[in-house]
Amino acid sequence: MRFSRHARKNMRLYKIEEQDILKVLEEPDSTSREGGRLTAFKQFSKKFSGYTLKVVHERSKKDTTIITAYPLKKKHWR
Repeated sequence: MRFSRHARKNMRLYKIEEQDILKVLEEPDSTSREGGRLTAFKQFSKKFSGYTLKVVHERSKKDTTIITAYPLKKKHWR
């Protein structure tokens, strides 16, 4: 798994760990596609003030690249 510079910056800013991103990708609450990129969402009740974590990524046969990750501003995303 590779991380863009933007994703690394957001991980530091919001205190997101690599294991949090892995959990979102492996067990998402929901997923969508945005302009050719995949987006996964997962709510963490004990982290990120209860906000849903959004992870935008691209997958290839060789690797997964994390484009960005951040908690959504609204607690109840749907």
